[in-house]
Amino acid sequence: MDRRSILRTSTAALGGALAAGCASVAADGGSPRSPFKVAAVTLPIVGSAEVFPVRRIYCIGRNYAAHAREMGSDPTREPPFFFQKPTDAVQYVAIGTTADHPYPSLTKNYHYELELVAALKSGGKNIPIEQALQHVYGYAIGLDMTRRDLQRGMGDQKKPWEIGKSFDMSAPIGPIHPVAVLGNGAQHITKGKIELKVNGQTKQLADLSYMIWSVAEQIAQLSQAFELKAGDIIYSGTPENVGPVVKGDVLVGHIDGLPELSVRIV
Repeated sequence: MDRRSILRTSTAALGGALAAGCASVAADGGSPRSPFKVAAVTLPIVGSAEVFPVRRIYCIGRNYAAHAREMGSDPTREPPFFFQKPTDAVQYVAIGTTADHPYPSLTKNYHYELELVAALKSGGKNIPIEQALQHVYGYAIGLDMTRRDLQRGMGDQKKPWEIGKSFDMSAPIGPIHPVAVLGNGAQHITKGKIELKVNGQTKQLADLSYMIWSVAEQIAQLSQAFELKAGDIIYSGTPENVGPVVKGDVLVGHIDGLPELSVRIV
């Protein structure tokens, strides 16, 4: 076979593979190699040597009535809405430590939002509410840090506001606590105190039961728009009294049943 025939045959084979949705094959017949490495984002799992791989980060907006009102919304009429953060927004904070959290660029109004985080072990599409919690592997405590001035500015222009939410290290989070090790075992977190203190002063205080949309309802709603999968984590909303921080402030988050999360703004 001449070189032209070989080229036509190879091109046709590659086109067929791409059309079928197949990954390309390395010249040596093995798995294709990348010219560089991209680190996987993982979180420690309490009580295990294994780690939890983070696939996607979903966040729900305005999921406590008082917080919805302080943000100018009517919680009695609005359906839930979601946004995403990239996986490199994760900043892992070990139990018993105070992590340095960098004050980000471009903002002069940097806000805290303390949240319960649900971590999924499986997923699917159009998940019924009564089956939703079966997909939860565990829970963590997290902060949805926000460049509020940039978020509001883009909102006023009716433009996407990822720049206010989806930036580096904007999602500090503790380790994943499997459902099996919470409480007396196989216990989901549906109620209990959620509290954030800044420099020892309580800023946010509510009960998880005050959520407008429960974790189960969030999973069911999200699965109508996206196919949820193992490794997805869901930031489940923040109570009222979000507010600004400055360099030097120490934030301590508490959720009943989970170790505290502590960061220092630097």
